[in-house]
Amino acid sequence: MANYQNYPTIVYENLKEMYHASAEAYGEKTLFMQKEEGVYREYSFRQYAEEVDALGTALCARGLMGKRILVSGENGYDWVRAYMAVICGVGVVVPVDKEIPAEEIANIANESEAAAILYSDKLAEKVEAIPSSVERICFTELPALIEDGRARIAAGDRTFLDAKIDAHAMSALLFTSGTTGVSKGVMLSHRNICFNLSEMCQMVYIDDKDVFLSVLPIHHAYECTCGFLCQVYRGSTVAFSEGLRHITRNMQEVHPTMILCVPLLLETMYRKVWANIRKQGMEKKVKLAIKVTNAIPNEALRLSAKKKVFAQIHKSFGGNLRIMISGGAAVDPKIMKGLRDLGIATYQGYGLTECAPLAALNRDTFYNDGSAGMATPNALLDVYDVQGDGTGEIRYKGDNIMLGYYKQPEMTAEVIRDGWFYTGDLGYLDKNGFLFITGRKKNVIVTSNGKNIFPEELETYLGRTPYVAESVVVGYMNPKKKDYDIVAIIRPDLDRFTEDYGTRYTQDQLETEMKKAISEVNGIVQSYKRIETYVLREEEFPKNTSRKIKRAGIADSAFEAYRKKVGI
Repeated sequence: MANYQNYPTIVYENLKEMYHASAEAYGEKTLFMQKEEGVYREYSFRQYAEEVDALGTALCARGLMGKRILVSGENGYDWVRAYMAVICGVGVVVPVDKEIPAEEIANIANESEAAAILYSDKLAEKVEAIPSSVERICFTELPALIEDGRARIAAGDRTFLDAKIDAHAMSALLFTSGTTGVSKGVMLSHRNICFNLSEMCQMVYIDDKDVFLSVLPIHHAYECTCGFLCQVYRGSTVAFSEGLRHITRNMQEVHPTMILCVPLLLETMYRKVWANIRKQGMEKKVKLAIKVTNAIPNEALRLSAKKKVFAQIHKSFGGNLRIMISGGAAVDPKIMKGLRDLGIATYQGYGLTECAPLAALNRDTFYNDGSAGMATPNALLDVYDVQGDGTGEIRYKGDNIMLGYYKQPEMTAEVIRDGWFYTGDLGYLDKNGFLFITGRKKNVIVTSNGKNIFPEELETYLGRTPYVAESVVVGYMNPKKKDYDIVAIIRPDLDRFTEDYGTRYTQDQLETEMKKAISEVNGIVQSYKRIETYVLREEEFPKNTSRKIKRAGIADSAFEAYRKKVGI
């Protein structure tokens, strides 16, 4: 039987009510930490709330009340001030990826009918592409705007302070690039976000002693909701990382207790830990210590013991790291367990921008390393149209489901039906309610005898073999068989290959390892899912800003190489 508890939480009506309540509760406690002139500067809950109120007042005075406003820039204090001011009384916030080309920013400005953009000075050149009708406000202007807002509030201006917020109206508009290149505007409300905050914090314990290191792009719903708004909500601290290259140093400086990450970051950190263990000749000693500490029956005592036994490893993470939460794609369960073996609790969740973003999460007291998690306490997960193999389309029902796609009622009607959001992902639920995702509905390969093959499943297995950097599995119709050939398009991990074989490795050696990788995968899947052959690819696969592979066109680009290989 499942044995877990829901932690008590408050559901706020809107984010404005939330940040004011936190300012009252936590006062001078540090909310944000940002590197400035080589050192981390701290900003308190009270300071943040006061500056958001002043900035919102100034923006209203500039005629922006009720308007759509783009916000784009690096993770940092300016971004979180701008976001909260816009969404909490000025208008509709439109978070924009700072990495996208100037034309895309201009397209989003046009599509959203934006009246203004608040942006980092590093984006000044890109912002020039935006129509001149869109007011430009650089982050460097925020201090002056805040001073102006303070003066207006002191003079009795309560336009922003008293602005009524409709918790069920569109307050955030997020454009998702997806993996097909088709951009959709997801409309979210305060209710969507506030509900999501309460749900996630019932499943994983977070409090005012936690320090989050913010690493992922904050314009994404994942980092925005779970790595910024959650901390305002729970009284935690957010320390902004200087970037992926500086994570190790930043961990030593801020001593985080929690980090949100994606599988690649989690796996990279884990590999580095073990590479360092082997380099020091400590592999046998560490494995023995893992075995001994794993024998402790109580999980809390077990993790506590591991932190002492593996103190040197924990020191490399800043000394206080207790939880890492991964999202975006499946993580190898061996890595999840491997980190927990070293005393770092690691969980994964499942989210979509359309769900603001969380739809499932592993609890900190009840989890399955192979699963994407369970439904949140006051929401429902279901599998619709179940096939013979037990899988079906994952659908979700909860108060965090988006209002719809912006200006796309037909597309909205396709995915939201009778209160359910149909995700387009395929999977199944086990007897304990854990969700297992097998692939995307649009990517499934259906064989001539009606069997479903999910490319993502095979790609996940390939990614766990030593010499595969990344892969895309596709189906090509073979006229001789009158059925699909399952083909892996593989980019080999040449750095790993060079480490093991030296710089003078041969093509035969490379091909041998690729065949081994295919054979290993084929040995663990059903016969109809086996990979027929592979095609090598030198360049990295094209990706969107979430670092997900854009699958469109990849099969076409490798088709000739496949034909030559199989002789058709």
